[in-house]
Amino acid sequence: MSEPASISLGIASRYAQALFEIAKEEKGLKALEADTDALGAAIAASPELAAMIASPVVAREDQARAMAAIAAKMGLSAVMANTIALMASKRRLFVLPQLVANLRARIAEEKGEVTAEVTSASALSADQAKALAATLKAKVGKDVKLNTTVDESLIGGLIVKLGSTMIDTSVKAKLAALQNAMKEVG
Repeated sequence: MSEPASISLGIASRYAQALFEIAKEEKGLKALEADTDALGAAIAASPELAAMIASPVVAREDQARAMAAIAAKMGLSAVMANTIALMASKRRLFVLPQLVANLRARIAEEKGEVTAEVTSASALSADQAKALAATLKAKVGKDVKLNTTVDESLIGGLIVKLGSTMIDTSVKAKLAALQNAMKEVG
């Protein structure tokens, strides 16, 4: 891991730990989970927001005002809004994506859950997601939360990442394996 990435993870980890402990102490883990998911979705959905929090050119005060407006518009809890304001005043907004990931991991651990990253060729129906979560729960013995994304280039099937395990049942992977096998034959 590169040194800047390591430093960013350290910063994010310290903020996440403090935020998590405050929320746990105040019995606000459910609100923290909702805030974390909303903030993560906002960063993922808005390239402008991601660019603004990462930009060293945007003034500290402008970042603080923008994040305060976003927090108010999203209805984030006071604890999350205050943490974001503190991060803006210390010029630490660039670690927000790592903060979100760290908080998700802490919340999942607290709830006894594991998170599976699922990529599918088309959006999973509620029944499919429920069946997949049940199958994965039987495999790992813990509740499984699915983070789903769609990648139409897979043609069909799924790619499931659960911890260090990856299961690739996509048509794209099977076609690539078949292509390699045909190269070996001919």
